[in-house]
Parts: sequence; C-alpha cells; structure tokens
Amino acid sequence: MKLNDLSENPGATKTRKRVGRGIGSGSGKTAGRGVKGQKSRSGVAINGFEGGQMPLYRRLPKRGFTNIFSKNFNVVSVGRIQVAIDAKKLDPKTTVTLDTLKAAGIIRRAKDGVRLLSDGEIKTAVTFEVAGASKAAIEKIEKAGGTVKLPAAPTAAE
Repeated sequence: MKLNDLSENPGATKTRKRVGRGIGSGSGKTAGRGVKGQKSRSGVAINGFEGGQMPLYRRLPKRGFTNIFSKNFNVVSVGRIQVAIDAKKLDPKTTVTLDTLKAAGIIRRAKDGVRLLSDGEIKTAVTFEVAGASKAAIEKIEKAGGTVKLPAAPTAAE
C-alpha cells in the first residue's frame, strides 16, 4: 500500500458547492441567495432581529441570578466505592480522598470536592476524608466499620 492509494470511504466527504460561476452551473449570478435585499449581501447577521419590533429576548422579564459562591461537587455513591474496592482499584486500608478517587478512575476531574451519597451497599471498613456526605451515607459507612471525616463548618465569628 502506498500513500497515493489511500482514499476516503465513498460518501464520507462532500464536494463544496462552487457558487457564482456562471448561469450554466445552476447557482450562478445570484449564487443561490435570491434577489436583492439585506440577506443577499455579505456581512449580515440578523439572528434575533425582528424588524425593529422589540425582540422576544428583551420583552421577557429577567429572572434569577447565578450564585458565585456555589460549589460544584463530584458525586460518588458508596456502592460505587465498594465496586472499586472489589475490583482492587481502591485500597481500603488507605484514606479515601479526592486524589485517591481520581487515581482509581472513579471520578474524572476534580471539582470543588467529593460528596458521598448512600446509593448501594458498602461492606468494607473504609476511612473517608471528603467535602460532604449525606446522613444515610455516613450511617452506612459507620455500620460497615468505617469513618467519615468532614471539613469543619465555619463558625459565626469568622
């Protein structure tokens, strides 16, 4: 096989339409843009323009806001942790943190921390050091003999 023998699969690429190349081509003269008017010219962007009428996006009221202090957590269920331990991806003797979960491939990218949820069952005693956990998840982990260490909540004096 040579480089000049390589070709795309039939139908994988479309040849571009050459417009404005004579009347005989079928898309000559006005190049498929119709006749006259703003849209037949170049440099036109009129998305959302309603001919001078107040556009819909300005007629509707503004609503809500974006909280700049909100946190975006990686959500992990205790059942998923047990699956990883059974598959020998997580060592139950070490403390499970954001970094160990990332190294084990349970979470893809670290966000603002990990939050444990109680879906599934956990049978192994594991120590967790995470940003948050549901009450049910903490109960399940402590029932299995593990512990959950959460960051200290800020006090009113701070």
